[in-house]
Amino acid sequence: MSDDASAGTPGPWHTAIIMDGNGRWAKARGRPRSFGHKRGVETVRNIVEHAGELGIRYLTLFSFSTENWSRPADEVGALFELLKLYVEADLEGLARRGVRVRVIGRRDNLGPDLVAIIDRAEARTRDNDAFHLTIAFNYGGRDEILRACQAVAQDVADGRLDPATLDEARLGHFLDTAALPDVDLMIRTSGEQRISNFLLWQAAYAELVFVDALWPDFSRDDLARAVDTYHQRVRRYGGVDAGAA
Repeated sequence: MSDDASAGTPGPWHTAIIMDGNGRWAKARGRPRSFGHKRGVETVRNIVEHAGELGIRYLTLFSFSTENWSRPADEVGALFELLKLYVEADLEGLARRGVRVRVIGRRDNLGPDLVAIIDRAEARTRDNDAFHLTIAFNYGGRDEILRACQAVAQDVADGRLDPATLDEARLGHFLDTAALPDVDLMIRTSGEQRISNFLLWQAAYAELVFVDALWPDFSRDDLARAVDTYHQRVRRYGGVDAGAA
């Protein structure tokens, strides 16, 4: 369950965003998809800068999924380069602002240069706690749960874990997001209304908000409206609204 109450903030304490629509934005302007991805990075910078003003302390962005490998090789390569460029260009500024950077997802099939950049970003910001930026890269929710189950099975086989002691909280420690609270608000841009294998475990009780704006056009005002929508929701967690008759 979310940490909203303990945090002393109306939240949404943890917001996750599916950044969709870069390709369509570029196509509408007669430009290649990579142009849309580059413009999308500018939106990332803008949203990261302003999210904290809206009560968000944890922001998780879906950058590249395990299914995105099926895209054309040049587009995949461009997405990899953009992650490198974003981290290299923004890392010191993020670190000075107290931002902790995490990258979740598989790393076993990433190039060593990219893994080194990710490791450096995480190490450089490890002690920061003012704001938590998580980038889901080469990530899939089912893949994450599968890897967690494999790790649990290995611990049981090695005698480090009694399966009778396994509960939701303990299983959560095997997930990529072990250090993060559950998702309070999940936003998807571009008008699509699905979560596309993103944070399946963590978003079990998230409020879902679907925004028509394509990601390159998504603004602080769009984020603020999504947060306002979240504040209008009643979160019951399977129970009954205390104000209901």
